[in-house]
Amino acid sequence: MISRLIVVLVCAAALLYGQGVTLERAWDFAANGHRDEAIQVAREVIKNNPENVEAHLLLGSLLVEQGDRIESIAQLSEAVRLRPESAQAQNALGEAYRTFGDAKAALTPFQKAVEIKPAFGVAQENLGAVLLETGDLAGAATHLDRAIQLLGRTDDAADANYLRAKVYSAHSDVHKAAERLELAVAIRPGFAEAWSDLGDARRVLLDVAGSIAALQRAVRLKPTDAVAQYRLGAEYLRQDKAHLAVEHLQQAYQANPDDQSTLNSLQMALREDGQPEQAAAIKRKLSELLRKRDEVNQNRLKAVQLNNEGAALQKEGNLAGALEKYRAASILDPKHVGIRVNYAVALLRLGHWTEGLTELHDALIQDPGNAELRTALNDALRQAPPGLIPQWK
Repeated sequence: MISRLIVVLVCAAALLYGQGVTLERAWDFAANGHRDEAIQVAREVIKNNPENVEAHLLLGSLLVEQGDRIESIAQLSEAVRLRPESAQAQNALGEAYRTFGDAKAALTPFQKAVEIKPAFGVAQENLGAVLLETGDLAGAATHLDRAIQLLGRTDDAADANYLRAKVYSAHSDVHKAAERLELAVAIRPGFAEAWSDLGDARRVLLDVAGSIAALQRAVRLKPTDAVAQYRLGAEYLRQDKAHLAVEHLQQAYQANPDDQSTLNSLQMALREDGQPEQAAAIKRKLSELLRKRDEVNQNRLKAVQLNNEGAALQKEGNLAGALEKYRAASILDPKHVGIRVNYAVALLRLGHWTEGLTELHDALIQDPGNAELRTALNDALRQAPPGLIPQWK
């Protein structure tokens, strides 16, 4: 499926014909699903004309679809640099950040997009979404309401109503949340997540039959949705329909075997359904899950302690000692970007270029919106001896 960015840009395709057949070929490849060929052609266009904004936008959007966080954001950032007053370019960059889970970095380009073009409904919706993700419920409500007004009954309006319902739910206004969710599924009947949330809202409103009907619709539309399967199974369990509960809770468990609520409900449903051995096996899995989570939490605390000890040693001038502390900390908590950066810097200062550059690169993959980290990596690459630069470069 072609991304929303590409669809938006197709609307302006007429502007591209005057820029040569090469970019037109890239569009043809992209429209027909030949992503690799489209990427190759777009790269050639940029090589010959580095200031071709549309080529940067197309290449960036295709790379987002391929999961290439670093280069896709770099290409879209270049499009924004070349054309900062383009609401589409700003929105595209924000969507890339959001796709890769960086709501904080997405905030600024979405804000700029709606400042440039207040009637840009999709950008208003995107801004509302990231404000919701970052906890600004009032700001989210304002922009989602504006998006709903602008988008009317278009397909994008289904998403805006779905997100607006989440704001109402956060304020415990379940009636209004249910109203928005009903609008969302009316606009897009195949919206599985909205049906799931509607089922949960109806449960809170004590509409048991309506809740089950909505949740059944959700799981029919998306059988792999662990949340919907769990909600339906849990509702059947509350209604003393243990056999039906087991069916859906097992589906939820298969989709997400590490969910504590699912494991707890499943072991109860199995026991009530007359399957004590299976219930005991699930209970053991639940106990093991809780033990592992406790171990992870303990490792994170220990990693922070080791990192702080390393910083103290580095301040004293004992860089070798600091390196060992950072190394141990990164093993305990490999997803902590700050620890990885400290470890990488210590490696580089001690001349371990290949390992240090790799650590910086991996840290940037975890935090692609970190401009300072990107600059540090580029600086380190320029200073590194050619023979010690990693193969990924």
